[in-house]
Amino acid sequence: MTDDRERSDAVYSALLERAGERWVQPRKERTARLLELLDDPQRTYRVVHLTGTNGKTSTARMIESLLRAHGLRTGLFTSPHLLRFTERIMIDGAPIADAAVADAWDEIEPFVGIVDAELEAAGDAPLTFFELLTVLAFVACADAPIDVLVLEVGMGGSWDSTNTADGDVAVFTPIDLDHADRLGDTIAKIAEVKAGIIKDGAAVVSARQTPEAEAVLRRVAAERGATIAFEGQDFALVEQRLAVGGQQITVRGLAGQYAEEYLPLYGAHQGFNAALAIVAVESLIGGAQRAIVGDILAEGLQGATSPGRLQLLGIAPTVVVDAAHNPLGARALAEALRDSFDFDEWGLVLGVLGDKDAAGIVEALLPSAEHVFATAPDSERSDDPDRLADLVERAGGRVSVHPALSDAAEAAREWAASAERRAVIIAGSVVLAGEAIALATAEDWKSGWRA
Repeated sequence: MTDDRERSDAVYSALLERAGERWVQPRKERTARLLELLDDPQRTYRVVHLTGTNGKTSTARMIESLLRAHGLRTGLFTSPHLLRFTERIMIDGAPIADAAVADAWDEIEPFVGIVDAELEAAGDAPLTFFELLTVLAFVACADAPIDVLVLEVGMGGSWDSTNTADGDVAVFTPIDLDHADRLGDTIAKIAEVKAGIIKDGAAVVSARQTPEAEAVLRRVAAERGATIAFEGQDFALVEQRLAVGGQQITVRGLAGQYAEEYLPLYGAHQGFNAALAIVAVESLIGGAQRAIVGDILAEGLQGATSPGRLQLLGIAPTVVVDAAHNPLGARALAEALRDSFDFDEWGLVLGVLGDKDAAGIVEALLPSAEHVFATAPDSERSDDPDRLADLVERAGGRVSVHPALSDAAEAAREWAASAERRAVIIAGSVVLAGEAIALATAEDWKSGWRA
């Protein structure tokens, strides 16, 4: 067992020596070349491909859970990870086994040098971390084997390394401005890149979009002979009500009506994600002509988890973590804090990476926060907490600065424990969310505050 863990960690170390995930170049051909040498493992199973700005991972996890409830063997590829890289590749709902990672890498490694040499000869950079991780996921899923891969885009769509797979179903979560330096500075330009995952004859399902994004998606779907359905028009989240531990939702799907189904996740946005997941599964199984059977739907929704998204980490005081790392995610979080919880005051532990829109995140979350505890994620890309504090002060908020999350969390929990009806939300970064989950476990925040 230890040997397998060491072999798997050695694979991750080898990947980390490559250009990182922020190194993005429009070039899926390099990934395709490596996959060709491996006999195209991504062609051995059906694929549900997801892109969008927010909600991809939560929606992907719901789709995977619904497919598994149908008795299908599933793979799930998402990014980034919260605690350990094996979370990114799930087989049948569990992180991939260390031995499977190492075995897949053993298959891939002999061909990596060949492709790197070809790239060098062409004056191009070697294969990157994310390109190789994508190939690792495709190979491991073929080896498992699986019936369906639920596949989340790394960035964009058309030239992302995941787009070497052909989605039977293309899923679009809400599209907003993000990664503008790489994807384009308008929603229409970003939608054009993301629409690249629509393949000939595919089924396309989309969240409600801006008119600019909707026009792009409709045009590309027509060009590819793909069907397309939008939330609010062709299917809908009809109703959602708070319930213990989550919410009850009623969804009008493409093939059926699903009344008062329990979803164990907080936040209005998760209800919309669930509606999108349901129609994606309807589209894959039965071509949107057959409703999902009641007990299968209930099992699939109730098995849905979304780590790092409105996840409860502590009680007495309540501590919740959310990976909201851009203004759209922050606005959804603010709405959820208002609608899904019953507290008078929130303390916000906020840490943001330097390449994110910190001002937009602060603007979205500050109205919900009585006190901000500015900190920094454990990353060389983290934003300076003093700069974050300046943004909060300029916007009229109360703020204190804490260089490390452990200090910020302790101060916030102490603040919340000192009065009735206070709680803590930790947000601003996926990296920070992962740190918070590990810290909460190590310090047993679910046993309550001990002064």
